[in-house]
Amino acid sequence: MKVLLCQDVEKLGWLGDVVEVKNGYARNYLLPCGIAIVPSESNIRGLAHEKARGSEERKLAHEKLVLVLEVVEGAEAVISAKANELGHLFGSVSDRDIAVNLREQGYEIADNMVVLDEHIKDVGTHEVSLKLAADLIANISVVVVSEDAVIDAEEPVADEGASEVEKAE
Repeated sequence: MKVLLCQDVEKLGWLGDVVEVKNGYARNYLLPCGIAIVPSESNIRGLAHEKARGSEERKLAHEKLVLVLEVVEGAEAVISAKANELGHLFGSVSDRDIAVNLREQGYEIADNMVVLDEHIKDVGTHEVSLKLAADLIANISVVVVSEDAVIDAEEPVADEGASEVEKAE
């Protein structure tokens, strides 16, 4: 069945496109929800202005994403999490955790842009892809450190410094 899309539908088409879909998908979802209408000459002409405007907005958004890609390519997200002595996390690092860390660094990254096959469950450096658009993919590194290691690194080492001074005297 052919339908005229009234809004952008991921993996189907853009506003104003006439697309072929299965009858049940059109009758049970697209048409009742107002996402699509039956295509006719008047309906197509009615959406022509909105289609042109939507196309221009997508073009501007794509240009903005290209700039974000150039900035974020090669970035590093450092995330601390609780881990055991073997380096296995007591939870996991998810795509949301990575996106939040990148946003804290000033990057404009949405949670759904981070592509993980599965959550990160070990301490170490992991390569992660960011899918900004269908044709824009950036690679970043995610460094997962143990919270215990972070706490140990923050502790002052005044005792060692004092003993070295005493040895020098």
